[in-house]
Amino acid sequence: MMDLYSRQRSMRNMRKMAMQRGVIAVLDVGTSKIACLVLRFDESGRLGEEGEIGSLAGQSGFRVIGAATTRSRGVRFGEISAMQETERAIRTALQAAQKMAGIRVDHVIACLSGAEPRSYGLDAKIDLDGQTVSEEDVARVLARCEVPDYGEGREVLHAQPVNFAIDHRSGLSDPRGQIGNEVSVDMHMLTVEATAVQNLAHCIKRCDLELAGVASSAYVSGIAALVEDEQELGAACIDMGGGSTGVSIFIKKHMIYADAVRMGGDHVTSDISMGLQVPADKAERMKTFYGGVHATGMDDRERIDIGGNTGDFEHDRRTVSRAELIGIMRPRVEEILEEVRARLDAAGFDHLPSQKVVLTGGGSQIPGLDGLASRILGQQVRLGRPLRVHGLPQAATGPGFSSTVGLSLFAAHPQDEWWDFDIPAERYPNRSLRRAVKWFRDNW
Repeated sequence: MMDLYSRQRSMRNMRKMAMQRGVIAVLDVGTSKIACLVLRFDESGRLGEEGEIGSLAGQSGFRVIGAATTRSRGVRFGEISAMQETERAIRTALQAAQKMAGIRVDHVIACLSGAEPRSYGLDAKIDLDGQTVSEEDVARVLARCEVPDYGEGREVLHAQPVNFAIDHRSGLSDPRGQIGNEVSVDMHMLTVEATAVQNLAHCIKRCDLELAGVASSAYVSGIAALVEDEQELGAACIDMGGGSTGVSIFIKKHMIYADAVRMGGDHVTSDISMGLQVPADKAERMKTFYGGVHATGMDDRERIDIGGNTGDFEHDRRTVSRAELIGIMRPRVEEILEEVRARLDAAGFDHLPSQKVVLTGGGSQIPGLDGLASRILGQQVRLGRPLRVHGLPQAATGPGFSSTVGLSLFAAHPQDEWWDFDIPAERYPNRSLRRAVKWFRDNW
């Protein structure tokens, strides 16, 4: 535990160093693409360290001065499976982004999808005896949180205080300076498979970079794709990537649950590839140009050339109706959405005051997906693109870049985590099981 604590703190210190130097890179290591942005911070970016506990700050203070993407290699289900190939792809993206920025970067903040995320809701309280809440009191109440025994081979990726209460006043984002008899906290903790984080860290080290932070893709996608009202009132962000689909739930501007489904757009592509016996790149093109999830009578008549160059005349002249293509795609898309639905149900999403669902990620661009999703998820669904940030090239403004853009917002304005407080070593949180995400049912 202490090892994790010190490692996270050293990453935070590196981030501060990078901010002082005024430049940092963010790296989104996905299954289908690796995206890199180089950010430059102005004065306001560097001064924006203080502020409310945990709240998401505005997105001022930085601009994108370099951007590049490359096809991902060696990544499956959002996790690195072939180190050297991924390392080469990261170098390619990083060098191109540095070249565009005209500057060398030493520090990088990365995000990863997949890695079997699990959410826990922790809580604790301490007596104040009518005193004013100090920084030490906040550290003390966080130290009281009983950490579940989350199992061998797992690591805490995020541990954020999401709600404070003084006596009977709940929903406080920052209790410091207020007077009361008792202060309590709810904390959201996210654990992932340790090897996924270690492989990513190792890969980045091999590229001669310092890792200044790691975030969950599901979390940063939500930061970028949900508008302020949705983050405040309650919404789920479904980030459909190539190899995995991230699920995150936000309320009161904090993530309170995250999970991932080990399926994404690539699975739809491979279904087309197998169903029509065409190579993967051809299947991807057919999905992009002709794909969909709703077939109409017109689609029976619309023929798509499958083509090919095998030399077998009959084989190379094949055509398929758009309705057949949709017939191959729809079952897999439904399966992904049913899995998402199961995750939202498990989290108690239907207890939130507002139940909006925002679909984002490269896989969300299939025509008709929002309609199908609102039927399966039974909620208001919209398609989300990432927030606009200064200097972002037009090519990186689509839904496929939500996690990349969210990562830059996270780099500029990270929410307070457990390790940002000076918790005495002997008080470091102890372990026992708590019901995940129970607290918002009691408080809202």
